[in-house]
Amino acid sequence: MWIGWTVPTLAKPQDPALTQKKHGRSWHRTAGKPVRWWMIALILVIGFHRWIPETRWLMVHMVTLGLITTSIMVWSQHFTEALLHNRLPDRQRPRQILRIYGVTAGTVLLMVGMLADWWWLTLVSATVIGGLLTWHGLSLLSQLRSALPARFGMTVRWYAVAAFFLPVGAIFGAILALDLADPWHSRLLLAHQAVNILGFVGLTVSATLLTLWPTMVRTRMEEAATSLSRIALPTMAAGSLVAAAGALGGWVPVALLGLFAYLVGVGLVGRILIRTGMRKLPEGYMGWSVASGIAWLFITVVIALILVAAQGIQTSVMGALTIPFVAGFLLQTLLGAMSYILPSTMGGGPATVRASLAAINRGGIYRVTVLNLCIALFALPAGMLPSWVRAMVSIVGAVAFAAFIPLMISSAKVSIAGRRRLIPQRAASQSPASGTADAAAGSVTLGMPSTVGRPSSADAGASQVDAATRAGGSTRVAAGTDTPERKPNPLRQIVAGVLTVLLAVGAGIAVAPQSAGIGLSDGAQNAVQATGNTTEVTMHANQDMRFDPGEIEVPVGDRLVVTLINDDPTNVHDLVFANGATSGRVGPGETAEVDAGIITDHVEGWCSVIGHRSMGMTVNVIPVDEQGNPVGAADHKNHGAGAASAADDAQDPAAGVDFNAAPGEAFEVRDPALDPAPNETVHELTLDVQEVAREVAPGVTMDAWTFNGDYMGPTLRGKVGDVFEVTLTNSGSMGHSVDFHAGDVSPDDTMRTIAPGESLMYRFEAVRSGIWLYHCSTAPMSTHVAAGMFGAVIIDPPDLPKVDREYLLVQNETYLTVPPADQPDLPEGANAVVDPAGIAAGTPSLTMFNGHATQYMHEKLSAHTDERVRIWVLAAGPSKGSSFHVVGGQFDTVYKEGAYLLSPTSPGIPSGTGGAQALDLAPAQGGFVEMSFPEAGTYTFVNHSFAEAERGARGQIEVTE
Repeated sequence: MWIGWTVPTLAKPQDPALTQKKHGRSWHRTAGKPVRWWMIALILVIGFHRWIPETRWLMVHMVTLGLITTSIMVWSQHFTEALLHNRLPDRQRPRQILRIYGVTAGTVLLMVGMLADWWWLTLVSATVIGGLLTWHGLSLLSQLRSALPARFGMTVRWYAVAAFFLPVGAIFGAILALDLADPWHSRLLLAHQAVNILGFVGLTVSATLLTLWPTMVRTRMEEAATSLSRIALPTMAAGSLVAAAGALGGWVPVALLGLFAYLVGVGLVGRILIRTGMRKLPEGYMGWSVASGIAWLFITVVIALILVAAQGIQTSVMGALTIPFVAGFLLQTLLGAMSYILPSTMGGGPATVRASLAAINRGGIYRVTVLNLCIALFALPAGMLPSWVRAMVSIVGAVAFAAFIPLMISSAKVSIAGRRRLIPQRAASQSPASGTADAAAGSVTLGMPSTVGRPSSADAGASQVDAATRAGGSTRVAAGTDTPERKPNPLRQIVAGVLTVLLAVGAGIAVAPQSAGIGLSDGAQNAVQATGNTTEVTMHANQDMRFDPGEIEVPVGDRLVVTLINDDPTNVHDLVFANGATSGRVGPGETAEVDAGIITDHVEGWCSVIGHRSMGMTVNVIPVDEQGNPVGAADHKNHGAGAASAADDAQDPAAGVDFNAAPGEAFEVRDPALDPAPNETVHELTLDVQEVAREVAPGVTMDAWTFNGDYMGPTLRGKVGDVFEVTLTNSGSMGHSVDFHAGDVSPDDTMRTIAPGESLMYRFEAVRSGIWLYHCSTAPMSTHVAAGMFGAVIIDPPDLPKVDREYLLVQNETYLTVPPADQPDLPEGANAVVDPAGIAAGTPSLTMFNGHATQYMHEKLSAHTDERVRIWVLAAGPSKGSSFHVVGGQFDTVYKEGAYLLSPTSPGIPSGTGGAQALDLAPAQGGFVEMSFPEAGTYTFVNHSFAEAERGARGQIEVTE
């Protein structure tokens, strides 16, 4: 026998039949608005993630700090009042609203600080968020002390304890924003997750489910629930703190002990939920989503235990936990609970609540099935899931999550309509019985076992609960009618969910069958009988751009399975065989398995990351007979040419460029005008590596590797003695680096390649003047420079004369081919990629000034007659120099590689009569020329190596009176 206990927050006790107090509902609506805002913002970020920096970090914190933290503040307050039978007076509501909106504002500012790299703002925001959560926890404790003793006061106490965890985690997060090097980065990251997710969120959720779970499944509370919770919650709290301490100290055994203790606590919570659910299985989205969330919490802690035990405290370990924690545990638990709480608190009578719950839980088991399968697939290690399959699965999962929003709106409309229908009924007939029923139906009802009280009161309580908790869906009657609803078939929904995910996987394979290992063989393997045996080989991708072993002998007819281990600490690699089998991209330290199929002939393999194959990352698979002699084609090096790099036989995308055409409408011409050197002596800059689609000629948009999103990075300018502090952040999909020729520094640390997601600080003092190249120095450098990773640093010579106009022209060339059909991570709109074979051949596709082949033929440089014009020129390469010439003009000043070669006051040249016609620059050299134009007209500047001018190295200067 059990008692139903109702949260009396939505109705006037003295007049329950009339409309409920507006301020009660308005508080919930006002407090809950940020949750809706965060949901909409999250969907927008998911939809436009390709164009948003730091998307992964942003989405994770929109969920954790935006959705989860705000929801916890709203509903922990709601349940505190319910559990303590102590509704706060309205005068205290503004303080609660202030805390909730303050956390929302602090979270927004935190994200701005992170994206703008303003650590001071990140620190201030984290402090504000931590302070407001501390205030929230103290408020809950104050309510607990002022209320009469309550059976479930323990739950409120743990709400407060959990709130005190977040400020600690916020401090860890603020320190993480400093981009500390390992081991501190990985230590802080694990401590951050242990305190925030395991501590703050895990404790709050577990304490809430003690009473909410029986209500959701409409059964009595497990007899031992309270006693088990008194063990589980302290164990979880201690475990998260010990895990955090072990992480900070780098003590792996201590961290493992903390994780194990936490796992024991979660297991006890799970036992409570399972034993409660055995009496009455969950129904619909709400029950199964919450159950799935707790299951993912348990699974993820198990994974954390295994990974920390095997790999230690590593950043890659924390990255592997992100998807299960955020999507599996946090989002599913939140949306499942909201699917029950929102309709219940909106009220409107039992029939309206039933209809509202039915609306928000529509297709519930189908959605839960799809979500959990998608989360499981997406959480697999990199390389196990082909890129297109991964993309399709992520889209399906995102749609299943996003379905909550329209269903929530539909549920709200049903509730509003139901409440409106009740208004005339309530006005016509005000009976205590009906008022009680409405009050019960308009609140969250918590089920708990009866330990005291007379049978009559228990029966009355059970009757009251039956009126409200039938809203969970056990009575299948449509709102406002006597027509029974058809009960959904769970098995059909499960099958439909499985089929949906299988279709997504099939669509991904259909788009790029080779990426899924479905070979496009020529039928040769049919000529050899399969042996039924499997040859397994472990291969290492090394830092020196080699596979080890580079040759594999396989008994003819055997199946070959290769385990690829990426030992390169900074670069992403993959393994692609000519028959289409592929590993997918494999990050540093990660492992992937490739099934190369049955080997009947020589097969070539290579790394498909642009430039890596040309540097020697290839492997040859040689079938051998029983005596170990090679069989099949003698010249295996050319086998599979059809699957080789597109440069072998594809047309150059730039071959048909109209060099007289204007850039595309969406292209933004780069301003060649230079600003004077700023007055400050310390220059701070962030270079964010981004791999994006950028136009380099009319109709040619390439997969550009960029600093800050532009083909050709930003220009830096200063004076001798200035200090430059450059933060390099790798937001790309492979290793990158930077080399500043203007810095006289050791390359060991500053020029090292950093893996995706990492950052480094490059600090140098400008001790010599000139125009200096900077570029990515990750091998193969020629590929990275041709892809757009270069820029200029100008250090003014002392006493540099002022001129009327000053321009910068950086020449580089690129070598292009069409993208392979199965190239992963190809930016949308790109129709060209860098061709390493073309670089080796030495014939550029385009030669450009400032990153585009025709921009200055249409957006001309300008000058007036008799103005003094200075043009800085830099040859960025990767392989071609420049002979800079202005048609119709003469240079009276030439400065090259830090020294004047010619000036109007040069000794030995009477009256400044000396002149120059070209500035000759080898790759990586630079300088400037000065001139004036005595006559108006249009002057063309070119690389006087006319083959390069005809590939785009030209522009015009329009001179007017």
